[in-house]
Amino acid sequence: MKKVILITGASSGMGKDFARELLNDGHTVYGAARRMDKMQDLDSMGVKLLKMDVTEDASMVQGIADIIKAEGRIDVLINNAGFGSYGAVEDVPIADAKYQLDVNVFGAARLMQLVIPYMREHNYGRIINISSIGGKFAMPMGGWYHASKFALEALSDAVRNEVKPFGIDVVVIEPGGVKSEWSDIAMDNLVKISGNGAYRKMAEKLAKISKTQGHRVAEPDVITKLVKKAIEAKSPKTRYSGGFAAKPLLFLRKILPDRMMDKLFMSQLK
Repeated sequence: MKKVILITGASSGMGKDFARELLNDGHTVYGAARRMDKMQDLDSMGVKLLKMDVTEDASMVQGIADIIKAEGRIDVLINNAGFGSYGAVEDVPIADAKYQLDVNVFGAARLMQLVIPYMREHNYGRIINISSIGGKFAMPMGGWYHASKFALEALSDAVRNEVKPFGIDVVVIEPGGVKSEWSDIAMDNLVKISGNGAYRKMAEKLAKISKTQGHRVAEPDVITKLVKKAIEAKSPKTRYSGGFAAKPLLFLRKILPDRMMDKLFMSQLK
């Protein structure tokens, strides 16, 4: 059965790849983002575009209303919109921290609130929340980003059990390193926020590591394949992970005590 799918953050990276590939599979795909100009290639392919800012309630309400008016249903929501606000917790302005949570957590939560009634009406739905392996452990200099992904993981666990009786599945995707503009933006922000104070050496080291390992990250299609599995499976897993270093780091988080994980991370930042 071909599905009506909404993807947020479709203007670049993984979101754009999701849109292309799911459209090729024959689904009706809506790509949502603030930057409409970045999605013109998707428009020419047949993806239906929505201008949506996940920090503006009216924007989300209107977007969902437009899909329901045109299609009568929403089968799959892929909460992909997000970014990384990096810098020492001491340095990051609280206004920036709130915006990080607004995009990565509250935007996703609001869209879940908006689509669940329609999914419940049809006794079917898939909500796929794009988290991160950073939703299972926290590295220094990324406290607010990790906080947002920890929150998204917990929220997904709660909602999964709330909506299960209505035929709705909630799935978490945990990417490791994936090629996108995300990393460059995050590291530029890190240096801007913490590159001139008490945390300068740590910030510079982390930014350097990020740049030197850039060639090792996975292509977005690695995560797209996981999204397809989550959509196509009769009974999807609660979590899928993939991308650079995802499996080994999640395994280490599972077996190592906190102090050992601390030593592992800090040994890379000396």
